Amino acid sequence: MHRLAAIARHAVVVLLFVCGAAQADAGTQFRARFGDAFLDRYWALHPDEAISVGYYKYADRLPAPDTRHRAELKGFLDRSLAQLARLAPSAMDAAARTDYEVLRGALEAERWSLVEFRDWRWAPSQYNVADGFALLLDTPYAPQAERLRTVSKRLAQVPAYFAAARAAIDHPVREQVQLAIQQSEGSLDVFGDTLEKQLAGSALSAAERATFLRRLAAARQAISGYVAFLKALDARLGKDGGARDFRIGKADYDQLFAYTIQTGVTPEQLYARAQAEKERLHARMDVLAAQLWPTYFPGEAPPADRVARIGKLIARLSDQHLAPDRFYPEVKALIPRLEAWVRDHDLVTLDPSRPLEVRVTPPYMRGVSMASINAPGPYDAMAKTFFNVTPLDDFTPAQAESFLREYNRWLLQVLVIHEAVPGHYVQLIYANKTPSRIKSLFGNGAMIEGWAVYSERMMLESGWDPSPEMELMYSKWALRVVCNTLLDYGVHVQGLSEDDALKLLMNEAFQSETEARGKWRRVQLSYVQLASYFAGFSAIYDFRESLKAQLGARFDLKKFHERFLAHGSAPVAVITPLIEAEDVAR
Repeated sequence: MHRLAAIARHAVVVLLFVCGAAQADAGTQFRARFGDAFLDRYWALHPDEAISVGYYKYADRLPAPDTRHRAELKGFLDRSLAQLARLAPSAMDAAARTDYEVLRGALEAERWSLVEFRDWRWAPSQYNVADGFALLLDTPYAPQAERLRTVSKRLAQVPAYFAAARAAIDHPVREQVQLAIQQSEGSLDVFGDTLEKQLAGSALSAAERATFLRRLAAARQAISGYVAFLKALDARLGKDGGARDFRIGKADYDQLFAYTIQTGVTPEQLYARAQAEKERLHARMDVLAAQLWPTYFPGEAPPADRVARIGKLIARLSDQHLAPDRFYPEVKALIPRLEAWVRDHDLVTLDPSRPLEVRVTPPYMRGVSMASINAPGPYDAMAKTFFNVTPLDDFTPAQAESFLREYNRWLLQVLVIHEAVPGHYVQLIYANKTPSRIKSLFGNGAMIEGWAVYSERMMLESGWDPSPEMELMYSKWALRVVCNTLLDYGVHVQGLSEDDALKLLMNEAFQSETEARGKWRRVQLSYVQLASYFAGFSAIYDFRESLKAQLGARFDLKKFHERFLAHGSAPVAVITPLIEAEDVAR
């Protein structure tokens, strides 16, 4: 018996060794085929995206979006997916297996978009060269003269780029045409007087400067020609109709949702959960409204209708907001306060060496959201992260008042938490530090937005402004996240009308008219992205709560945050199996 037991133990050891070796071999094969050499080929075909993540090897390229380029891209995707299919992810170690899943999902999504969704035909707003040029001019990754020479080479390719863009557009969405007009006109700012002054003060030779200016003039002309083409197209669509419906429909929505959300739920399940959460929030807000009513409406009876009671109190609280000229400075002032709070309450480790710069949103990026983050990628992780804040200059006084009431004393704080600390800014810094290039580079929108929404809840749980006013206003903000999902699915799948969408946003989510109309515009220009907030948040929060229930007093909140963020911007469903409960408890 003893000898048989020893033989059995030996067999187990051998089996574990063989399985471990097989996993190592499979993981090694994956890393060898889809490591730096693969990524280099990928960036050669995606030079603008490469610039955005700090990979400048192909920065002088600007491929024309023509039939030949699309065929080249499809061939690359087909070959890469075929190579992935020949590997056995089940035989890989956890790190390689999850990299495999992230990469396969990203490549399949890109192929589907190229071949099936074909938004390159009907969404002309995607043809915008400004961001790549702006990053090259503003990021000191190399001496200025070298960067200007790279820009000069790119400028020479702009006319061919926009000629191909014009040829590609067929049966477009009119709302996308109008966005393209706005952003393309704004993009001319990148190629304006400031660039000429940069050139004049540079170390380029007189001949190089002359060539640069000639190419710059041709690029401006190409962009202006594209704008003129779009304006004529918009006028024709307005007169004759024939525009493609901006609603993408159930089949495309379901497929896009599957590729981009990846939290383990279907669109229908998320929609049902959002409806239930809306009801829960209304019930809690009614309790808070009853608590606050005597303070803000002494001696006045509240309306009988629940939504009316909540709405009237929110309207009164919204009177407390900034003047237009104080909005931008207050955003800047909030960031160090939030950083101090996060450090003092030991929520997550911050990295003071990674700079954050608040700036006015460049004109070529406007037209979709009022605040956003532009973060560097892992190849140039020390470059600046920009917190873009759109100015109110183009707003009428009534629009500015409506906007500022929406981002009042309380909700401005939540906005900056979401975009900056400990939201997007912090999460994307962690993503750049992950050992996995793939998990960092091929970010999942639901994880990224979900973390930002989760960070809001986490800050309030830690005691940031525990007043009932903040809880009421935060509940209003949470309704925005919930109603984003109801709006996105309702519009693109159920055919929700503009009037009904505005009623949902203004009457049930208590949004100002300016905010609601801005969201209506956004849902016409984006697909599934609005659902990513609630999907990602729900998955992260559920996972945290399950670990807390499992570990009890041993649960370490900071450890959970840092373990979760350590896996880059991978889908939540990919991250959760990688986090062991004991890692969070230690």
